[in-house]
Amino acid sequence: MAAFSIIGREGSVPVHVWAKTLDDKSREQLLNTASLPFVFHHVAAMPDVHAGLGATIGSVIATEGAVIPSAVGVDIGCGMRLARLNFRRGDLDDRAVRAVYEAILRHVPVGMTERRPDAVRHDRTEPFEEGMKSLLDRHPELLERMVSMTWQSQLGSLGAGNHFIELTSDADGVVRVMLHSGSRGVGNVMASRFIGIAREKALGGKVRLPDPALAWFDEGTDDFNDYMDAVNWAQAYAKINREIMMEDVMAAVREVMPWAEISSDEPVVDCHHNYVARETHYGRDVWVTRKGAVHAGRGELGIIPGSMGAASYLVEGLGSEESFMSSAHGAGRTMSRTQAKKVFTVADLKRETAGVVCRHDPGVLDEIPSAYKSIDEVMAQQADLVRPVTVFKQFLCVKG
Repeated sequence: MAAFSIIGREGSVPVHVWAKTLDDKSREQLLNTASLPFVFHHVAAMPDVHAGLGATIGSVIATEGAVIPSAVGVDIGCGMRLARLNFRRGDLDDRAVRAVYEAILRHVPVGMTERRPDAVRHDRTEPFEEGMKSLLDRHPELLERMVSMTWQSQLGSLGAGNHFIELTSDADGVVRVMLHSGSRGVGNVMASRFIGIAREKALGGKVRLPDPALAWFDEGTDDFNDYMDAVNWAQAYAKINREIMMEDVMAAVREVMPWAEISSDEPVVDCHHNYVARETHYGRDVWVTRKGAVHAGRGELGIIPGSMGAASYLVEGLGSEESFMSSAHGAGRTMSRTQAKKVFTVADLKRETAGVVCRHDPGVLDEIPSAYKSIDEVMAQQADLVRPVTVFKQFLCVKG
């Protein structure tokens, strides 16, 4: 018996849905995506699926000869990084946890903040200089949109929204650092510009779209090539961004525990969940866009975080071809950020994050656990996609 259900429209590829429930907007978006002429074989919808901008968050879209910029989204390369440390939860008392929290805030720029000019990591930005220059030569308008920030000073910063840095512990008390971030403002600028170009050309052409946000670039065109250059640049930037943050978090931890190190007992895991890559599926070379989904090849380690205050999972992929070797990327929202801020109070947030050192203010109400699906239900619905390796829960959470 298949672990997924199938929905579809006549003349479109089917949609394989791992979620037990699917809201009307997500259903419509998935069917719209599946109707595009270049979508290959089927669309896969993960258990954490929820409505996005045009393309559905938690969807996996294989395409031939085209890519959809808005399906990749505005946080190109957003993803997770996880590292096991060499000590246990019991080694940190409450005062030490609070001290680590404050130290992280000193070491890692969060929210809309950037690094001071004297703190820019030029040794890490240098490899990106040539690629950025090439993009700006072809698209000088990008520079105008980046006046208020510099990509160099944002490298190694967290950002806002659902991005976070957490210290977690598992059933044995083993401590891990887990962080979630992407390509920051520069990725947003690039993505927004190319999404705009695709939409402008679609509206000015003869192609009828079910949703203007699903405008695409045809492979082989200058726009396609420029967009893929930008995507590859931003995906590499996002990974280095997480790498630097992990280094800085460790420096913060060592202010309190000088002996702290990343353990060699477990590999450091880093995975994108908003990206596009060239892959082979069903015997064909295709472009695979994962919009809120993790690559889950057989034996491959991945990270699936729960909401703030809930458990998270280190998983091993099972290599399901039906999901294009993919899995959910998290719990998935049950309501919009705006709705969450209307429905819940700071008192609700404090209750739902009891035992976690974190922010308790209106600015993070939209991240309350009740605004997300149950991560345990998500995991149960994708038992054919990944195998849990370790379950852990945060005791410290830094939000932007």
